[in-house]
Amino acid sequence: MKPVSLPELQALLGKLRISANTAELAQAHGHTLKTRAQAHPLEQLRQLLSDAGLKDIQAAILPWRRLDPRRLPALLWLEEQWWLAERPAPGRITLSRDGATPRECTEDALHEAEVLWLRGPTRHSSDDAQEEQGNPALRMVWHELLRSRGWIPRVVMATLLVNLLAIPTSIFAMQVYDRVVPTMAYATLATLTVGMLLMVGLDWLLKTLRAHILDSVTCGMDQRLSQRVYEHLLRLQLDQQPRSLGTLAAQVGALDSVRQFFSSSIIFALVDLPFALLFIGLIALIGGHIGWVYAGILPVALLIGLYTRLRLRRLTRQQMMRSNERQGLLVDSIRGAESIRASHAGWRFAQDWQKLSQSIAGYSIQQKSLTHFSATTTASLSTLAYVAAIVVGVWQVEAGHLTMGGMIACSILGGRVIAPIAQGVQYLVQWQQVSESLQMVNGLLKLNPERRPQQTLLLPERQPETLAVEQLRFAFSHSPLQLLNLPRLEFKSGERVLLLGPVGGGKSTLLKVLAGLYRPSEGRVRLGDADLWEIDPQLVSTQVGYLPQSVQLFKGTLRSNLALSGAVSDSAMLETARALGLDQIAAGSPQGMDMEISEGGEGLSGGQRQLVGLARVLMARPRIWLLDEPTASLDGDAEARVWQQLQQLLRPEDILIVSTHRPMAAMPLATRVIVLQQGQVSRDGRPDQVMPGLMTRAGGSPITTPATPSATAAPQQPSALQLRQVRVQPQTATPAPTTSTPAATPDAMAAQTQE
Repeated sequence: MKPVSLPELQALLGKLRISANTAELAQAHGHTLKTRAQAHPLEQLRQLLSDAGLKDIQAAILPWRRLDPRRLPALLWLEEQWWLAERPAPGRITLSRDGATPRECTEDALHEAEVLWLRGPTRHSSDDAQEEQGNPALRMVWHELLRSRGWIPRVVMATLLVNLLAIPTSIFAMQVYDRVVPTMAYATLATLTVGMLLMVGLDWLLKTLRAHILDSVTCGMDQRLSQRVYEHLLRLQLDQQPRSLGTLAAQVGALDSVRQFFSSSIIFALVDLPFALLFIGLIALIGGHIGWVYAGILPVALLIGLYTRLRLRRLTRQQMMRSNERQGLLVDSIRGAESIRASHAGWRFAQDWQKLSQSIAGYSIQQKSLTHFSATTTASLSTLAYVAAIVVGVWQVEAGHLTMGGMIACSILGGRVIAPIAQGVQYLVQWQQVSESLQMVNGLLKLNPERRPQQTLLLPERQPETLAVEQLRFAFSHSPLQLLNLPRLEFKSGERVLLLGPVGGGKSTLLKVLAGLYRPSEGRVRLGDADLWEIDPQLVSTQVGYLPQSVQLFKGTLRSNLALSGAVSDSAMLETARALGLDQIAAGSPQGMDMEISEGGEGLSGGQRQLVGLARVLMARPRIWLLDEPTASLDGDAEARVWQQLQQLLRPEDILIVSTHRPMAAMPLATRVIVLQQGQVSRDGRPDQVMPGLMTRAGGSPITTPATPSATAAPQQPSALQLRQVRVQPQTATPAPTTSTPAATPDAMAAQTQE
């Protein structure tokens, strides 16, 4: 790999908006090539940036298949040259370099390339800091709504003109009644009519343009809000997620009602409401005391809206809670349909659904009653205001202070006063529902992401040689039960570790903590020399591969589920599929690798889904392999193929940690065995030290295990393999003696356990 070329580096810095002095950068580039000609390109680049005064920039080299394409632009090593790679659109990559014609290619064509990625100084925006406090959902909505403020003066000006055009309508009526009707002046009537037609046309045009502008603004806001909330959901710490899927789905969906409220005609209402005061002033100017009629209705309508909002607060909260519970029941019923049917428990779920529906219906009736009360009362007040205005107008006409045309004009202007007031009352009522939705979204946005927004992440250039935990304790935030308590545990380069233990011993939890999915309640996880939670997740994903106990497949094709993590070459995919037997699944479908996969992988067996998950890890080729029950759903032949493939792919410096309840098949690989009980290490040592004390045949004879890995096929697992419970020690227990143990009696044998 050649040193980074100066033109491409300058272009990348420009794309990243990192200011650099061209002369200093060129001088530093030449000096680095002379003094560190034999160094690695990454070390050369770091020295170059330091000499050029760019000390806050971090760099890392990643394989293309492990890079998030959204992190582009970056430098790409391809065809023995450095290229500037950009992503103008999803699935399209633009490559350019000095002296060459830019070209486009697909992401799949770059699977063998290396990427040099730069991260500039962290810019902490005030919006990110403020979202940590207060009402982040409301602040986020306003921030996105006001992101581009150029539309505000246009909408305000259009609304101003629309409201001003309402005045000629009342003047037209007043002139017709006062001048045209008494004298039958048809020429004046024709002139006034033509003028009103022009006004109506202008009013229609302004309202159409105003609606088009607001629709464009809200469409962009909708996309950005949905994307931000969804990406926040993807970045959440898994141990911080709500335990109820119904609640989580409702929190994400609550944003829709908030967005609709702020992107609807409330913008017009906020602008129209001040004009209600203007129209009241015009009515007072034309009709005198008639203005007091409409001025009096304003506070009464606001009091009705506030009263309704206060009454709706408790009802709305209770209804949302019940709706969340019903949503969770629906999700559980769909996911567990087989268990419900097999257990004949449908009646119980139907009964729970009926109770929740009845509760929701009760709250809904009370809500609708209050809403109808508010709307009906406001409409009645509007009618009373109109009647009172006519009555007061008659007195004004009798006193000679008002003409008949003036009274008609006041009634027309009165309609422009009543409309925004009635809308304001309805928006006060709706605001209570929106505020509850905001609280639900806040509950999601306030959950901790996997990395803090202001955190400066590390990008270590060296591959990790160790994975260790120090003073580790873990418990879920909603539970007092401590699942892990490990003062110290270290895994070194080249180790092949088996995690054994009873159900609930903490094996799966430990693997999730080591993979960075769960954050320790206390203590730390060290990946190499750095804290795992201080390293960029993009880099962690290139070094740590994790296979969960339950593999999740997604709607798409077999190919898309295999290449879930990024671009994978077809040859690597086919080779892995053939080694694991997945090619037989594709061969059984006319679409081959493009066979359709439904949500959750329905249609595939548990073993087939597990093979797909294994294939993802095998194709990623991580430095640290964390496998949770990798062969639990496989038959003997498939299990043998998996262990054989792992033996072939594991590099001497790789770390393998496997949680399993079928340890005999993995013995040829194992160099270390750890037994976890109640979240603590009870035994830790070589297989020939630990296994004889844990495993016995049904007849009581001890089992001998190889002390070193062997390339031969895995031995057949005994038919009655059983694990003996051992007492938990406060520290790492002393390894079991190497001598064979006496035959175990039936009373001493513990039942085989699974996690």
